[in-house]
Amino acid sequence: MKSKKNIGGCLRYEDFLDIGYKPSDDELVVLFRVEPNKGMSMKEVAARVASESSCGTWSDLKWYPKRVEKLKGKVFEIKGNFVKISYPLDLFELESIPNLLSGIAGNIFGMKAVKNLRLIDATFPKRFLKFYKGAFYGHDAISKIFKRKEGPIIASVPKPKVGFSHKEHAKVGYLLWRGGLDVIKDDENLSSPRFNKFEERVKLLAKYRDKVEKEVGGPKDAFINVTAPTLKEMERRIKMIHDYGFKYFMLDVVVAGFTAVQTATEIARDLKMAIHGHRAMHAMFTRNEKHGMSMLFLAKLMRILGVDQIHIGTVVGKLEGRKRDVIATKECITENSVNEIEGVRLKQEWYHIKPILPVASGGLHPGILPELFDIYKTTNIVIQVGGGIFAHPMGIEAGARAVVQAVEAYKKGISLEEYAEKHKELKKALEVWGKSKPV
Repeated sequence: MKSKKNIGGCLRYEDFLDIGYKPSDDELVVLFRVEPNKGMSMKEVAARVASESSCGTWSDLKWYPKRVEKLKGKVFEIKGNFVKISYPLDLFELESIPNLLSGIAGNIFGMKAVKNLRLIDATFPKRFLKFYKGAFYGHDAISKIFKRKEGPIIASVPKPKVGFSHKEHAKVGYLLWRGGLDVIKDDENLSSPRFNKFEERVKLLAKYRDKVEKEVGGPKDAFINVTAPTLKEMERRIKMIHDYGFKYFMLDVVVAGFTAVQTATEIARDLKMAIHGHRAMHAMFTRNEKHGMSMLFLAKLMRILGVDQIHIGTVVGKLEGRKRDVIATKECITENSVNEIEGVRLKQEWYHIKPILPVASGGLHPGILPELFDIYKTTNIVIQVGGGIFAHPMGIEAGARAVVQAVEAYKKGISLEEYAEKHKELKKALEVWGKSKPV
């Protein structure tokens, strides 16, 4: 096919600068933090980001199809290190998050012109979101799966996180369920090792689940990890979990990859299941505030794709996460629309995409749960307590009861100390940990 000369002449980096341009409501707007390398101006580097993430290249192209002019990313605002770029939707395969990320989160991070680059957020227009159904349950998991008006959903990982046989794992799960927990959770790096095979774990957990539901009432469930070497094996594991009567499965959304997540959400919707999204490996690209991608944006992608809940941080636990960022992320996945916070997030209208549940985990124990709920300003979340249960001096079941009692006290507006006077499990937990924050 013969290419046609563009009326504007060469397609140079500066052609991707259009300061003052007003994007339409039908364009994707992305917020970057840009730090130029030595000898480069902010405008020069911003233009290179827009060029490389859309349809440009390093050389001055004199011949290209005329349609390319309509596919350019446009740098329309620069404030300090913060740069906004608009992209026409025709640039992307709209049904594909992997394709989107190959552009706005692709080669641009390896350019020599850039010292540091961080993708902070993007505003997704209505026409983009219409290709996605969102979560099947989302925030409704509390009422539709656990038959309660309000949360939290309380989960725990058998500790140590890896090392139990399937029999030991399931027996520990039984004790946690008996102690009042809703969910037993696989750790992110537990899949199907030789000493705890996936199939055996699923079968025995189902048996103990049925037993404990008869003994103490239910419903009880499990976040069983289906992260697998292939999509075919992942699908097989999901269907097995479903056949044994579980409403949930768990997926390590980063290490599995966005294609796996998109596939898993389609399967989950067909089977009317919920997905617990674990973010293992995220900090490799979200922790550095100058480079990589924000946790907020990763959480938004999970909401779009249809994950029902995603770990976003605790502020008070052992894992890194600033209060400002955790709250901004929590709002982004739980509200129908959010306003822009300069340098932190962009505005977003969610239209038909359902709110999902935030997950708080990592270093939690009964003594700091009230502070966690105060930070989140709600108990309609998923909390995951591991070491704060298993190190309880009175045993695993007592450790689970202490967590449940701390939640009860908070909901009743009673201090933990006062509630502990009539609840020995909580009293012992406070003696051990108090209100300390793990590091």
